[in-house]
Amino acid sequence: MRTHYTARQGHLTPEIKAYCAARIADLDPMLEPSAEADIILSREKNREKAEIHVMARGAGLVVIEESADMLVSLGLAFDALERKIKKEREKFREKKRRGGRERKDLALPSEPAEAGPRIARVDYFSSKPMSLGEALVQIEAKKKEVFVFRMEPAEKWTVLFRRKNGSFGLVQPE
Repeated sequence: MRTHYTARQGHLTPEIKAYCAARIADLDPMLEPSAEADIILSREKNREKAEIHVMARGAGLVVIEESADMLVSLGLAFDALERKIKKEREKFREKKRRGGRERKDLALPSEPAEAGPRIARVDYFSSKPMSLGEALVQIEAKKKEVFVFRMEPAEKWTVLFRRKNGSFGLVQPE
């Protein structure tokens, strides 16, 4: 990894440069070889500020830390940078895993579908005997297409259904 140092309102000591090189060497296995790091050190009044910019494959990470001592600021900045790198790598791994699962779900089924009709069990019926008027009220209230009920006088099962034109049809056994 290539590293660039910038010191504003102060100077870069060999101790600071050695510390940064050691911490970057620890982060190097987590980053790709073509990554670049810009370390910007600045001093404002009684504050020492450390900025680390890492660019890799178009994606950038920026960490800014500030304290009374430059080495403390650098330590905090490198710790935060390490957390960010781990988080980004985990997000990338999870994205790859999630993408693989989604593609697998979208794939066509390997075995052919059953040739027979699919049957769904529904409960559009009433076991208590009722009149035709009550059955009409039930089919309207439930907004169903078909309703099965027992007709009152003969207590035989009867089917009431809605036609496409909006009228109703009635099927009674003989």
